[in-house]
Amino acid sequence: MTKEALLTPINEKYDELKQALKGTDIKKIRELVLEVHGMVHPAEISGRAEKTIADYVLDHMLAGNQNVIVPREDCEVDLHYAGTKTVPLCWQLWHTYRIEDLISNILMMNQDQIFNGEWKRRIGASITDTGNALEFDEAAAFGKGIHAEALREYMIEVGKNTRGILENLTLEQVQSMVPEEWVMRILEEGGVTTDFRSVWLLVFWGRLTRGGMILTPLTGHHMMHLPPCLNYLPILD
Repeated sequence: MTKEALLTPINEKYDELKQALKGTDIKKIRELVLEVHGMVHPAEISGRAEKTIADYVLDHMLAGNQNVIVPREDCEVDLHYAGTKTVPLCWQLWHTYRIEDLISNILMMNQDQIFNGEWKRRIGASITDTGNALEFDEAAAFGKGIHAEALREYMIEVGKNTRGILENLTLEQVQSMVPEEWVMRILEEGGVTTDFRSVWLLVFWGRLTRGGMILTPLTGHHMMHLPPCLNYLPILD
């Protein structure tokens, strides 16, 4: 397996989704949204037969590598506002699925997020937010407390929940923005902190339509964080 073989089909399908979101064919939009979401999440979430890019990274973490240090991402905008440019591998999965939980539930549906005190305890997380502002030593300490299997269980629940939301979206929802008070709920519930390296996310998310949320936090965002991990996986040629 090569990195290119994993990434090329995802990028091609993602481009199709971007084009579909410019149109009004909601059936096509839903189909492509679910396909791309399935490609960047563990196969268990969508029922795919073959391993995904997320499976390779997740399996590597579960094999005792949760604290292997990897590049945070390749996106310069995010890195400009990041506490650290290198993180433990488990931070990548925590970060992407905390954001997906917040976006899919609070911003897209104005309903309760999945994460709560019980999930925090089970995962062993020292924070409730996305971890954007953590300095390197803070991120390293965070990683050492994480229970990898519980994090995997959280990821699966978040991903399956998101798919239930995506498959029922209307065209009006896809094309619309959400109220400011929904965005501020994320701060109120501890999804971001008041540190400028964290709270800037509210400005970014608040400017998106739900279609924009699909393209970034729910699919494209995973592809900011998974590829930098691939060079550390022994299964890749």
